[in-house]
Amino acid sequence: MASKRKKQFGRSKIIGRRCNVVNTDCMDNDIYYHSLNPRLTWHGKRLDRSPWPKTAMGRRSFVGIMILIALILCVSWWIIAGFLFDDRSDYVKHYVKKKNGIKKLNFQVCEENFQDKRSYIQDKRREDWNDLPIIYFITSTYPWRERTAKLLKLGYTLQHVPRLHWIVTDLYPNCNQYLSAFLHKFHIPFTHLSNHLVDGFYEDKFEPQGFEEKEAGIEWLRTRNITSGILYFGNDDNTYDLKLFQEIRSTRHVSMFPVGLTDANGISGPLVREGKIVGFLTPRENGRRWPVDIAAFALNLSYMPKYLNAGNMPDYEEEDYLLRCLALNMDIIEPKGNNCTEILAWRTRTRRDSDSLFIRSDYAYLDNRTNLGSLFKSLYEMGIVELSDHKGIQIMIGQNGKARPLSNVLD
Repeated sequence: MASKRKKQFGRSKIIGRRCNVVNTDCMDNDIYYHSLNPRLTWHGKRLDRSPWPKTAMGRRSFVGIMILIALILCVSWWIIAGFLFDDRSDYVKHYVKKKNGIKKLNFQVCEENFQDKRSYIQDKRREDWNDLPIIYFITSTYPWRERTAKLLKLGYTLQHVPRLHWIVTDLYPNCNQYLSAFLHKFHIPFTHLSNHLVDGFYEDKFEPQGFEEKEAGIEWLRTRNITSGILYFGNDDNTYDLKLFQEIRSTRHVSMFPVGLTDANGISGPLVREGKIVGFLTPRENGRRWPVDIAAFALNLSYMPKYLNAGNMPDYEEEDYLLRCLALNMDIIEPKGNNCTEILAWRTRTRRDSDSLFIRSDYAYLDNRTNLGSLFKSLYEMGIVELSDHKGIQIMIGQNGKARPLSNVLD
C-alpha cells in the first residue's frame, strides 16, 4: 500500500492507495518517500535529484558555468581587497599622487652664469678643450651645518674639469644671495636654482628626499632646450676622482661604474663579466631593477628626450625609476672605470664608523671571472673591508629585482 499526502485543515494527511499492475508508478519507493516529505518538491520538481547533468553536453556547460562564477568571485575579491589592503609600493603611491597633480615642482632661477673665466684648465688653455661635450653636473643642497665646507671641496674639484656646467638646486623658499656669490668664486659656468617645496612635501617617511631638487635641474635643461652633453648627479658630500669626468664624457647612452662607501658591502655598482654588465651588487632584495647609487651612472642628454619627460618624473626610487623611464636594458650600458674595477666616486658622509666591514665569500668566486675580484682586493688593501669565508656580510647580486648569492650567479 503506497501512500500520499492530502492537505486538510492546514495539515498534511497521508492517504493510502492500492497498487496494481496498471498503476505501476506507485511501486516506486521514491514516490512513497516524497509523499512523506513534501518539502522536497517545488512546483512539481524534485529537489533531491542530483544536480550533475546526465549528458556530456550538460556536464560541460555546468563546469563552464562554475568556472565563470569562480572567476567572477576572484575578480570581485581582488578589486575589493585592492581598496582595503593596498600593498603597492609607497613610491608607486607617491607617483600616483604626483601624476594627479598633488605635488609639482616649484623652482625659480636665481642666477645663470654661462661664462667660463678660467684661462687654464689642468695643463691646457681653456680654448683647447672646446671640442669636448659639456658635462651638466647637478647638485642638490639645502641649508645645513656643513654645506659651505662641502660645496667648497666640491667646487675646487670641479674647477679642474673642462667644459662643465654646475647646476646647484637649493631647497630654500627664496634665492640665497650668499650661495650665488659663493658659486662665483670658482670661475666656472653655473646655474643657481631655488626649489621651494610645499608644506608637508616630505611628510611621508618612505619618500626619497632630494630628488625633487635634481628634477628641477632636469626641468631647467628641458626649458633651455639643451639636448646634447652628459648629465651627472653629484652630491655635495661625495668625493670624485678627476678621471671620472674623463670616463663619462664618452657616454653614448648610459654608463655605470662603482661607488665606494655606499652600503653594507662597502661598495655598490655593476657586476661585469666578459666586458658586459650582468648584475649589480646589492645588500638585500629590494625589488629594484637597477639597484645603483645616484652617483653610479651618467646619461647622454641626446638619449634622454626619446624616453623621458623630465617634468613628470616620479620618485619610485630616485635612481631606479629614472633608469626605468629610459627603457634601459643591459646591452646598452657601458661599464666605465676599467670595466668597473676602479672606484672613481666615493660617498664620504660624516660618520663615526671606522672599523672595516667583514665580507663573507668563498675566495674561489673572487677571481678574474668578474670585476669583483680586483674590486674587493682594492677595498681590502685600502682597509675598507675584511674578507672571510665564514663570517660577515654575504655578497649578493641583484638581477631583475631579485637578489642571489654571487656563487649562484657564477655557477
